[in-house]
Amino acid sequence: MKYDRLKVLCLDKEGGYGGSSRSLFQSIKHISSSEIDVEVWCKRRGPIQERYQTINVRTEVHPNMPSYHSLPKISRNLFALTVFFIYDWPQSFFFRRKLLEKVNKVDVIHLNIDGFYWLSRWLGKRTDTPIVMHKRTNPWVSIFSRFQMKIIARYVSRLVFITEENEKNYIELGGRINHGVVIYNITPRIDKLPKPLKDIPNDNRFKVCTLANYSYLRGIDRLIDVAKIIKGSGFNKVLFVVAGNISLTRSLPGELGKVAKSGGNLSDYAKKMGVDDMFTFLGHVNNPERVLSGCNVLIRPSRENNPWGRDVLEALSFGIPVIATGTYNRFVDNEITGFLLGRFNPSIVAEKIVMLSNDYHLVEHLGIQGRERVTRLCNGPKCAKDLLNIWQEVSKQ
Repeated sequence: MKYDRLKVLCLDKEGGYGGSSRSLFQSIKHISSSEIDVEVWCKRRGPIQERYQTINVRTEVHPNMPSYHSLPKISRNLFALTVFFIYDWPQSFFFRRKLLEKVNKVDVIHLNIDGFYWLSRWLGKRTDTPIVMHKRTNPWVSIFSRFQMKIIARYVSRLVFITEENEKNYIELGGRINHGVVIYNITPRIDKLPKPLKDIPNDNRFKVCTLANYSYLRGIDRLIDVAKIIKGSGFNKVLFVVAGNISLTRSLPGELGKVAKSGGNLSDYAKKMGVDDMFTFLGHVNNPERVLSGCNVLIRPSRENNPWGRDVLEALSFGIPVIATGTYNRFVDNEITGFLLGRFNPSIVAEKIVMLSNDYHLVEHLGIQGRERVTRLCNGPKCAKDLLNIWQEVSKQ
């Protein structure tokens, strides 16, 4: 059944507490309501529902929305899958029943993360409504990630990749060639910087921020190694501003694990390493842009090769250079929009930070080029139109 306006149901996991949620909002915001009738169902209640209300988009919150994505280690996959199939999937019974009723009344269902792959299989067996999925992650090569991509390749009508690297990862794991398109995440143009958070000290220290909840792969603990080197050199004009959850898990290696086992978090680890005076830990913030406006540089010290994401794009849109690790230079381009390091070396990172802190003209120059790049590549109307074209295309199949 077709409608005058394309009816689209979007499933979102994060509720505004992560980059994928904010990116989906930007896409929907830039599509005219005369072209689509869209509704967003969220797994979490959060700031995104209020944002959707401002653009007259209906939302619902469904905590039992089931999602799972493959993990790096076999043992963790086995444990997580066991929990998923014994607890999460059965708990989602009533949600799935309601979802199926809804899906049969819309033209397209959009799954905003690839962690909904098992749900795509379940839907694909029960409805003819086409499924579009955003692939935002690069799972590690394993039997579990290959299985995940096999399911996606069979049951998802069309994929949207946020970078060429995400498409490459999908194909390497057994996905179909020409199964989707690359659409960069939209980054809104910033004409006026918001007021910085009051929790960020208003002093003359050079401020380096990170916007991410702690996980070992995100590598935020590496900033403490950098801080030790800077402090050891006698330089005392750098402050690391960490926005996000800093809880540690007991399975972490070395001193991190010891701190976690004693009930500590990343702040306690910084204190144990003697550099807590170089850090401000903000916890979760609803308005990360107010962190960016109070800082000079963003750093992404990931243990994975993924120098992109909502944090990187928003920093560049603010005219803030980015220091990141990896090889993909579409956004973080070495010595052009920031510093892209092939691998993380705390001494080199410390050297770059100190150099930038002594050269505000260079900071400004890198920032201007970064803003120009995301304005060109992450244009709201164009990228949103590309997504709308995908929805319209699959609805006619």
